This record gives sequence, C-alpha cells and structure tokens, in this order.
Amino acid sequence: MSTPAPALHTTSLHSLRLLARGKVRDNYAVGTDRILMVASDRLSAFDVILGQPIPGKGMLLTRMALFWFDRLGHICPNHLTGIDPESVVDPSERAQVRGRSMLVQRLEPIPVEAVVRGYLAGSGWKEYQADQTVCGVPLPAGLRNASKLPEPIYTPAAKAQAGEHDENISFERTVEIVGAELAEQLRATSLALYKAGAEFALQRGIIIADTKFEFGLDPAGRLVLMDEVLTPDSSRFWPMESYREGSNPPSYDKQFVRDWLEQVRVDGQPWNKRPPAPVLPQDVTDHTAATYREALQRLTGSTDLG
Repeated sequence: MSTPAPALHTTSLHSLRLLARGKVRDNYAVGTDRILMVASDRLSAFDVILGQPIPGKGMLLTRMALFWFDRLGHICPNHLTGIDPESVVDPSERAQVRGRSMLVQRLEPIPVEAVVRGYLAGSGWKEYQADQTVCGVPLPAGLRNASKLPEPIYTPAAKAQAGEHDENISFERTVEIVGAELAEQLRATSLALYKAGAEFALQRGIIIADTKFEFGLDPAGRLVLMDEVLTPDSSRFWPMESYREGSNPPSYDKQFVRDWLEQVRVDGQPWNKRPPAPVLPQDVTDHTAATYREALQRLTGSTDLG
C-alpha cells in the first residue's frame, strides 16, 4: 500500500507566479491564458483559516470536482484544459501539485455567486421563520427545518472582497450587474446543474441541500463553469439515512469543526472567531478527514486519489 502524501497547508512554487491565495486554493499564472489551481489541505471556519491542515482534503476535493465536471459537462462547459498540471511546474515541485491541482483556462469571472437551494436550512430557515421567504423568494406556509422545497430556488449573491461575507441579492439586482440575458442564463444553468447533481447524489445516499456555483466568460463570451463544483466545501451534503425533517441533519463538511470551535474556550472565554484560531485536537482533524473521504466514497465508489 502506498504511503499517504503529507498534509499540505501552503504551497511554495517558485517556477510560477503566484496570483492569489484563497481560503483553500493557491492560484498560479501559467502564461497569460491559464491558471494552475492547487487545492491545499487548509480549512477555514467562520472565515478564519485554521493552522492545522486536514490531511488529504485538497486531493479529495479535487477528485470530487473532476468527477462532477466530467459528469455535468453536457449541461455547461467547464474551465479544464485537459493538460497534466505536473507538466507546467519544475520537476522538484511536482509533489506539491500531484493529485490536488487543475490546470484551467483563465476566464473573466462573473461577480455573482450562483446559489441554488433545494432544502430549507441554515440562514434560509431563519429567514423563513421570520418572513416565509428565503433571500426574498416567497415560499409556501408549513415548511419545517430541513424541509425539501417544492422546487429548487435560485438565490444569487454578490461576491465580497477578501475577508468579507458575500451579500445575498435579488435576481433583479443580478440583471443590473450582468445584464438580463446573462442573468437568465446563470439562473437556468445553475438550476440545471443542481438538479442533475442532486438527482445523482440521491441515488448514492447523499442529499445535496444547497450549493453554490461560480462562472466566468471565455474570450468568445461563452459561459463557463469554474472553480469547484458540488463538493462539501461549496455545498451542504446530508447522509440520506440520517435525514429527518424538522431537525438539522449531520453534514459531510466542516460542521464538526465549527461545532468544536463553538464549544472551545480560550483563556476561559469563548473563541472570538478572529485569528489566530484555536489548535484543533487530533481527533477533530481525523474525524473531519474521514467525513470528506466518506462523501467521495459514496459519490464515486472510490477514494482513489490518483
């Protein structure tokens, strides 16, 4: 059996120019028309990047995103180039990108996050209790926490600056930002992607309660799916066997870490959700890594990261 790759918190590639470090991904320029996206093992909670990486997380997210890009390619083109990411870095740096990278087209990002909700959860449930709406979309009376919606709804958000929260916006505001034709295309494509993905996942015992998609425009003005797609970092995954309407189902994401951070004490006080984050115990790290592995195993039938 092969030895697992060591956890990678931050990449250090000198053969390419660093464009940006996000909460999870480090992006490097490859010429003027491509980007090497490297998924680290970093984990963020409450918008704070934790000091301890989750071993294998970046590889698991990459494997899952590639699975979905392939499966949903008939609905919308994606940003993959099909070129081996290891081929664009110095040989001494290949271990940092192996199994956790995508070499993608450089696109003009659309400044709208395309959110689709199929179930009532999280902030949506709180808003529904107050106004019987989610992000301003009216919903029927009588729904409960975790209820399946009559139809999935599209609730876009405006992308925030780094370190700030995205802002929910109306469809009409989306039209103002990107124009009526592109706004309608974003909505229709996002709903089609969600419905296809959620239907497949349900056959594998996973409920995708909600998700977010990111899109860009290629030089020809074509809408292209980018970033990641239907992973536990961009979606709310629930195991079907634990789902009960009226309560919060367990999820295949970092909720276990969030719950631990809510309970931990720093100098006798609750953590203030500002850097530095408390040090994660080994059992919390291990449990989170196992959760990501289980989600991949259910969806694809394999945890092979090669």
